[in-house]
Amino acid sequence: MRKSLRLQAEMIQEFGTCVFDVTLDCEDGAPVGGEVEHAALVTDLALAAKAATPDARIAVRVHAVDHPSFEADMGLIAGRAGPVLSHIMVPKVECVADIDRAHAALIGAGAGDLPLHVLIESPLALEHANDIAAHPRVQSISFGLMDFVSAHGGAIPAEGMSGSGQFTHPLVVRAKLIIASACHAHGKVPSHCVVTEFKDTQAVRQAAQTANQALGYTRMWSIHPDQIRPILEAMAPSQAQIEQAVQILVAAQAADWAPISHAGQLHDRASYRFFWQLMERAHRTGRALPSEGQVFFHDLAVAKVNA
Repeated sequence: MRKSLRLQAEMIQEFGTCVFDVTLDCEDGAPVGGEVEHAALVTDLALAAKAATPDARIAVRVHAVDHPSFEADMGLIAGRAGPVLSHIMVPKVECVADIDRAHAALIGAGAGDLPLHVLIESPLALEHANDIAAHPRVQSISFGLMDFVSAHGGAIPAEGMSGSGQFTHPLVVRAKLIIASACHAHGKVPSHCVVTEFKDTQAVRQAAQTANQALGYTRMWSIHPDQIRPILEAMAPSQAQIEQAVQILVAAQAADWAPISHAGQLHDRASYRFFWQLMERAHRTGRALPSEGQVFFHDLAVAKVNA
């Protein structure tokens, strides 16, 4: 956890923005019987890291809502560190009632405005993906690949949780598409699962590209620091895409956002939204923006300060 926080601070300095979140883990990270002590450690780490690096984005994955430590996790972590956290991650969510319980725990901890990110990890949860995505407290849904495969009782082979298998087995691909579609229907962020071959950077890069370009995922989990840069590179727009977006948006702004012709193609407000979203993704992933494109984000920053 400390290594991840140090790396995040270093990359904020490098890119001038926070290009990835650090999620401190209580579910798998806490030793059995040491859950309270681990929650206290996570809380202290989050508070110290945010104080040292104000632009850091730090989250915590608590225990599942049916775990004996869930309420204590939420009370301590959200109660003490809520103001510095970007979100709370809740694993093994099965239905909207689980979201309501987590939301109630946040309110009880005095952190009712803290967003929830949730993990869908079972066939039952998948059936409720649309309702989960529609919940106003949910900001993002992640796909828990390994637990999802295991929940099928051997009906999905082991290859379905690693390598190319996670992009070819029909039940796994179906699950990924359902989650991504539910998220986009309700304006939430779909977050792709991990790649376990953490030493194979090409496999990580290829998985991130497929998740983004073929399945509609805009975030992805890493399980090792070496995976972060390949994921960023794969999910970030190319320089050619960024330059095209800037040219179209600058021309559109000059035309007061009326339809324009660019390189022999018609563009209107539908494509303007697309290219603006591309610019936002470039900004979030630390890509270099042409000077003409930087003004858009400068204007947003000024507006935020003056609001």
